[in-house]
Amino acid sequence: MTKPKVLITEDDHEIRNLLKTFLSENGYVPCAASNGAEAVSIFEREIFNAVLLDIMLPFKSGDEVLRAIRRISDTPVIIISAKDAVQTKVDVIRMGADDYITKPFDLDEVLVRIEAVIRRSGGYQKSDTLTYKKLAFSRSEGKAAINGQPLTLTNKEFDILELFLRNPTKLFSKSNIFDSIWGGEDSFDENTVKVHISNLRAKLKKYDNEEYIETVWGMGYRLL
Repeated sequence: MTKPKVLITEDDHEIRNLLKTFLSENGYVPCAASNGAEAVSIFEREIFNAVLLDIMLPFKSGDEVLRAIRRISDTPVIIISAKDAVQTKVDVIRMGADDYITKPFDLDEVLVRIEAVIRRSGGYQKSDTLTYKKLAFSRSEGKAAINGQPLTLTNKEFDILELFLRNPTKLFSKSNIFDSIWGGEDSFDENTVKVHISNLRAKLKKYDNEEYIETVWGMGYRLL
C-alpha cells in the first residue's frame, strides 16, 4: 500500500528537518514548505493525507493557509505552534483545524496525533475502495466499474479518475492534473491533459449518460 503523505509547513529549518526525518523513518512520505505561500502552492498541486501547520509563517500566516486548504479540501490539519493560549486553540479549531500541538513537542506525540486524524478522517484507511454516483473504484484491485460494467482504462486514465475521486470537491487546473499524474516525466502539456480527460469521459459515458466530470471554463475540471 502507498505510504501516507504529510505536508509539513514550518519556517524553522531545524524543526522542519527534524519532522521530515522522523516521519520518513516512521513510514510516511513527508513534503516540506518553509512559508505559507509555498505551502498553499504545494497543496494545490499534490494530494496529502495530513498537514502539519505552524501559525507564525512568512508570506501567508497559518490562519490563511488553513482557510485556503479548507476552501478546497477536508484533509486533516494539525496545528503545531508555540502559542499556547486557549483562545488561539479555539479559534483555529473553529476555522477547521483538526488538532493542536503546542511547542516544544514530543515526536512520538506528533506521530500518534497524525495517526489519529488520518484514522478519524478515513481518508487513508478506507480509501482503497471509492464510490461516486454509480461508479466504483479500487486501487488495490486495479479496477473501476460503472453501473456494474468494468471500465477499460489506461494507467493515466485510472490515475486521473482516482485523483478526482479522492478530492470530490476540488477544482483541478490542467497544470494541477499534469503535475499530479505525470510529475516530472515531461514539461507541462495542456493537450495531453485534455485528450486524457476526453477519453475518460467517453468511457464513463458508454455505461452512464450522466456527466461525471465538469469543465469549468478557464479554470479546469472537477467532479460534477
